[in-house]
Amino acid sequence: MKLSSVVVFAVTFGAFLVSGFLFRLDRGYYDALVKPALAPPGYVIGIVWTLLFTCIALSVALLDAEVGIANIGPWLGAALVANWFFNQAYSYIQFTRKEWLFAAFDSGVLTLTGILFIVLASRVDRTSAWLFVPYTLWTAFATYLSYAFWALNR
Repeated sequence: MKLSSVVVFAVTFGAFLVSGFLFRLDRGYYDALVKPALAPPGYVIGIVWTLLFTCIALSVALLDAEVGIANIGPWLGAALVANWFFNQAYSYIQFTRKEWLFAAFDSGVLTLTGILFIVLASRVDRTSAWLFVPYTLWTAFATYLSYAFWALNR
């Protein structure tokens, strides 16, 4: 792997972590919520997000290795940036605003931009596209969870 791809991996991983540091979970608030039956325990969520951000960063690094990050194309780049934006917004909406229905909508957009990324990335590097699949499936699950949290706690 090229040095630039290692840098792209690190920058991508770091970029997806930003909201986790900016918008912290209010543990007292969260613990008081009625939780959906399928809601995983908190420690599982932390592990899952770390693995998913690793897959995302590796996906983008493989695109860089294949064609160079500047050459992935405007639509694929836009899908990635949009996905990152809505990922960051999700933490703000969920943890700071505590608006679960809006978080469900945001997560639905994450799922759609994830699907778009997979379709477009598959034209450049199939492995890169496949590495985005677990994250996209998780965002679909997060859409359900956010809606369920809203329905149980409104």
